[in-house]
Amino acid sequence: MTSMFDQYEQASQRFKGTGGSTIRPEMSTTGFIHMKLEEEPPIFSKQKVNFSPKDRITHLAVSSELLVLTMANNILLRIDLRKPDNSQEIELGKYMSHLKLNDLFLDPLGHHLLLSFSSRNTETPAELLYLSHKTTKLKQPNKFKGHEITAVGWNFGNDSDITTGPILLGTSKGLIFETEIALDGDRIFQSSLEQYWRQVFDIGKGDNTPITGLEFHRVPDSEKYFVLVTTPNRLYQFIGYVTNSDEKPLLQQIFNSYLTVPESFQDIPSSLKYSRLQFYYPNPKGLPKTFAWLTEPGIFYGQLDMSGRDSVMTNSQLLQYIPPNSGAPLAFVITEFHALLLYADHVKGISLLNHELVFEDVYNESFGKLVNITQDPVKGIIWVFTEKVVFRYKVCREERNVWQVYVEKGEFELAKQYCKDNPAHIDQVLVKQAEMYFNNKQYEKSAVHYAETQSSFEEIALKFLQVWQIEALKTFLKKKLEGLKHQDKTQITMIVIWVIELFLNQLGTLRDEGMENSAEYVSLQKELDSFLARPQVTECVKNNRSTVYDLMASHGDKHNLIKLTIMNKDFERVIRHHIHKNNYLEALHVLKSQNRKELFYQFAPALMQFVPKQMVDALISQGRGLSPAKLLPALVTIDDDQAGEAVRYLENCVHSLGCQQQAIHNYLLSLYARLKPQSLMDYLAMQGQDASMVCYDIHYALRLCQERNLTEACVQLSALLGLWESAVDLALTVDVKLAKHTASLPQNDPELRKKLWLKIAKHVVREKDDIQQAMQFLQQCDLIKIEDILPFFSDFVTIDHFKDAICTSLQEYNQHIQDLKEEMEEATKSAQVIREEIQAFRNRYAFVEARDGCSICELQLLMRPFYLFPCGHRFHSDCLLTELNPMLPPRKRNKLHDLQRQLATFSARDDNVSMGSATLSARDQVKSDIDSIIASECLYCGEMMIRAIDRPFIEDEDYEQVMKEWE
Repeated sequence: MTSMFDQYEQASQRFKGTGGSTIRPEMSTTGFIHMKLEEEPPIFSKQKVNFSPKDRITHLAVSSELLVLTMANNILLRIDLRKPDNSQEIELGKYMSHLKLNDLFLDPLGHHLLLSFSSRNTETPAELLYLSHKTTKLKQPNKFKGHEITAVGWNFGNDSDITTGPILLGTSKGLIFETEIALDGDRIFQSSLEQYWRQVFDIGKGDNTPITGLEFHRVPDSEKYFVLVTTPNRLYQFIGYVTNSDEKPLLQQIFNSYLTVPESFQDIPSSLKYSRLQFYYPNPKGLPKTFAWLTEPGIFYGQLDMSGRDSVMTNSQLLQYIPPNSGAPLAFVITEFHALLLYADHVKGISLLNHELVFEDVYNESFGKLVNITQDPVKGIIWVFTEKVVFRYKVCREERNVWQVYVEKGEFELAKQYCKDNPAHIDQVLVKQAEMYFNNKQYEKSAVHYAETQSSFEEIALKFLQVWQIEALKTFLKKKLEGLKHQDKTQITMIVIWVIELFLNQLGTLRDEGMENSAEYVSLQKELDSFLARPQVTECVKNNRSTVYDLMASHGDKHNLIKLTIMNKDFERVIRHHIHKNNYLEALHVLKSQNRKELFYQFAPALMQFVPKQMVDALISQGRGLSPAKLLPALVTIDDDQAGEAVRYLENCVHSLGCQQQAIHNYLLSLYARLKPQSLMDYLAMQGQDASMVCYDIHYALRLCQERNLTEACVQLSALLGLWESAVDLALTVDVKLAKHTASLPQNDPELRKKLWLKIAKHVVREKDDIQQAMQFLQQCDLIKIEDILPFFSDFVTIDHFKDAICTSLQEYNQHIQDLKEEMEEATKSAQVIREEIQAFRNRYAFVEARDGCSICELQLLMRPFYLFPCGHRFHSDCLLTELNPMLPPRKRNKLHDLQRQLATFSARDDNVSMGSATLSARDQVKSDIDSIIASECLYCGEMMIRAIDRPFIEDEDYEQVMKEWE
């Protein structure tokens, strides 16, 4: 259960700490919605270690998850954090009586531990003890007796657990020793722990300056080494090469070069008696990336660059404490981007990038004073301990907001690296970078970066327009176009049209200034051509060609307009351009060179006016590929002088192509009526005398011929319309022979034909008064008799002129009377035969035997009521009704169902009431009506079966079911 003090401690940390900082609103763009689905964990999350020391904690060291701490009760506790239950306690009491423990030094792998002691009095020399992780027995290197060790430079290239490898030891008097401590079990090599030891340098030159930090490294794949050493107010660096790695001491070769040359150092005045040197390791096995040195004014830190010849420290700067009067911390550690400063009662986290306070953790007094802070160089976990409690800090994604800091510092490329492929963060970096270029008037670069953001398209475009940076605006639009997908058709269209508009404006301005042949104009034209050649732009222009062409035409840029139409094979614009230039033959040549039929319909009217013969030849060459009806507007535009070409094309359509469209025939007929009347009669003769078969509009043709006074044509057309009397009247005004021909046409209507011939006879008798011709007229038509034309003659004509005609007529009447008598006798005989047959049917009967069956169900016929037909077929009444019902027309079927319901009503009454005579007659009438429907004819021999000859054996709605039954 969490104690009250622990809860207060956690609340204090949450209050002071920044945790995961949110995205800054001033850096957001409209392209992304920033939303947190869950609270981010803080960068530095503290956890109290479940450990209760028996006494006050004095020192602590951690490496590779091996923790070593000492307590005031002179106990050294060694804990393997992977197996925390197996801790080891080592008694230090026999050393602590006359010595004081100054510090613990644990190598990076946790194999070797050095304990540095100082004397409590002047009589007792300082000591250095060694403890291997394999044993609990402390060993004492004899060579260092009397030297107070204040810093250890471990060999990071060593991975042995029985030897430390060459290491450096710094003392309180500024001496630097190189040694190697090794053991094999409990056996001491060469009767001492030190394989060798030697003083390699005196950093204070006899001034007893204490060494507070010491570390050395070898540059991979080289013989180069560097050593960093700190004192309370100086940071030294030693750089050199070790040519013989077997020579011991190893690093003596580096320090020897500084015996005659002054060493390089950074001096920072400080009144503190201590300082700290810390490093950040991206990779435990690799070189450190960052160094940091704690001094009184602040923390001096920078990057380590191994390529430097005289110095490995770069980008060095001083991190001042926050607030400035807060004083120097007791200790600190650094991470990749932060420094954690330890004070007596709190821990502060300061960003190494912008020197801002990002974290503060206040400790409760109940835990005691903070003693030290250290970091596991391998695992990166930070350890803080007070006199009573041990805590650890876990670093969680401390780089999460680094990109924002780099953005504020203007280091945009670094900011992009730390965005971790987060599109929202990258977008904000690009926005800031674009804004910087814009403010610096580097508009082209600004446009490139703006195009990669999700910022408002309209807002960015307006920014460039406000400063009238057309080239930058074009760059922005073209870059934006590259990022669009194929389905973004609206955006693509808008941008392409806009870019073309900008190019045309620039080209137009140069033309107006007379700079059409200048290098600037040529370069701009090439740039436009390159833009139009992009596949994305080419497709867009093809889909919006009308808009693009209109745009170019509005700018008067005919050169680009023609070039674009040819490039897009847009023959419509090319033809229109030739026509505009009066190059009609060139336009016709282009028209014939392609296969777009709609262009013939579009440009035929214009070309027919100026080159009708060549145009008609082109139309005829297309054959059936063109619709003559759609070419009528072009044919109508031809004047009378060239109308013969229209007739030539129409005749080709009618005679060669067999066109039957009424509009074509009507227009051809109108041209014949106006220009070639004789050809009109040939055309009407060709169409024939059947009104349903002609292709022209007869009423229109008649009206047209009447307007043109083409009487002969009117006669023929009136006959087609059935206006026979009018046709004959018109024919008589021309020629009697034409009238006779017209009157002979209605062969299927003798009465009409007689009436028409009488009209002609009346005209011949009265108008010409020629009796001889009238007699000949009677011989030409067998429908007209002498008595029909007698009223037409005058009263002064003598009968001698009609003697022969009257005799012939009387003979014909006598013969007609004899024929009628014969027909009457035959009709009387037929009636007698029919009466005899009816009488015979009334007395006809048939035998039904017991074994006879129904023709449908084949069961015995006498089992149920049945019907017997003269043809011999027998049916049960219910079988016949079921089979016949689907074949009945709907009206009869409905009537049959109604009669069955009435009959069922009568049957229901039989069970309750005795029927009277009126009821019996009504029932019989219903049954009779049912029989008249069902038994009117045999189901198999009657007309109903003949009418059902085209009925399928299986109905459509039953087909699926029958198929399943047959499977």
